[in-house]
Amino acid sequence: MPGGSGTSVSGIVRTYQRGYVLSEGALEQVPVGSSQEQALLVLGTPSTVSTVSGDTFYYISQTEKRVAFLKPEVTDQRVLAVYFGKDRRVTRIANYGLKDGKVFDFVTQTTPTSGEELSVLKQIISATDFSAGPAIGR
Repeated sequence: MPGGSGTSVSGIVRTYQRGYVLSEGALEQVPVGSSQEQALLVLGTPSTVSTVSGDTFYYISQTEKRVAFLKPEVTDQRVLAVYFGKDRRVTRIANYGLKDGKVFDFVTQTTPTSGEELSVLKQIISATDFSAGPAIGR
């Protein structure tokens, strides 16, 4: 008679998306030149807003992998930034995350190098902790 039965604990892996979930095709509906109202209608309420040098809406998300009952591991963290000019129109959109340990814009394929923008992004990424909130299973 074989000993034991059931599923291996190491085989139970789940991925969760926390925070803002970007809908497919949403960014195409908010091109440069769009109004702030259009951005709000399409993207929804931002996670946070900055008024340092013009308005910027930040939409923050985090993806984590959970293996059985072990501590979850963050596999991706993104900050979608929508920048507005004085006329409240979109001037630029960036999708920031970490690449090789550095803040990276996946839209322009560049790394911000200095300034207030980089400082704000580093603070947002290091301060983001969704562990207390509900997760959306994937």
